[in-house]
Amino acid sequence: MDSSNVELITRAVLKALASEDNIKSKMTVPVGVSARHIHLTQEHVETLFGPGYHLTKKKDLMGGQFAANEQCTIVGLKLRAIENVRILGPVRKASQVEISATDARTLGVNAPLRESGDTAGSAPISLVGPKGVLYLNEGCIVAARHIHMTPQEANNAGLKDGDYVSVKMGNERGAVLDKVKIRVDPSFSLEMHIDTDEANACQVKQGDSAEIVG
Repeated sequence: MDSSNVELITRAVLKALASEDNIKSKMTVPVGVSARHIHLTQEHVETLFGPGYHLTKKKDLMGGQFAANEQCTIVGLKLRAIENVRILGPVRKASQVEISATDARTLGVNAPLRESGDTAGSAPISLVGPKGVLYLNEGCIVAARHIHMTPQEANNAGLKDGDYVSVKMGNERGAVLDKVKIRVDPSFSLEMHIDTDEANACQVKQGDSAEIVG
C-alpha cells in the first residue's frame, strides 16, 4: 500500500472517531436522584407486613417497577437505624437494600459499591416492619451510578449495554463523574441514576440535565 492510500485511510478513521466523540459530547441526559430504598421477596414482604400481604403501588417507575406505599426501618450492626425507607416493587427473587455511602457510615455497615442485583458477599442489614423483623446475612449495597437507555438511544449515541462513559453535571460545584455504566433495555427511559451523596456533591436535583463528555 502506497503512502497516499495510508494517508486517506488514516484521515477516514480519524474523522469517524471525531464524529463519534462529537455525538457523545453533545448528548444530554436527565438526572434521576435515587434515594435509599429496598427490594424484597414476597416471603420477606410477608415477614415484615404479615401473612398474605402484597405491596401496594404509590407511583410507577421505569422498567415496570413502582414505588410502594410501604416503608420500613433499616438497622445497622451498631443498632443505628434509618426510618421510613421506601420499598420498591414488584417483588424480586432476592431482597436488597440500596443506600448511600453516608447512610452506610450512619448505620455502621460496610456496604460495598455494587450494581443492583450484585449482592453476593455484601453487607448484612436488619429490617423492621409493622408485623415483624428481618435479618439479611447479605444484601446491603451502595448502588453504582449508571445511565438507562433504550436500544435506539444507545445506537444513536454510539453506545452499547455495558459501556462506561464520563458525565459532566452541575454548575458552580459541578464535576465530571467517571465510570458511569450504560444499561440498555427496551423498557427503560433515558435517565442517569445517581445517589443522594453524588447529587449533593454536584448540587444537582431530580430532573436536571447532565452531559456525556467521553
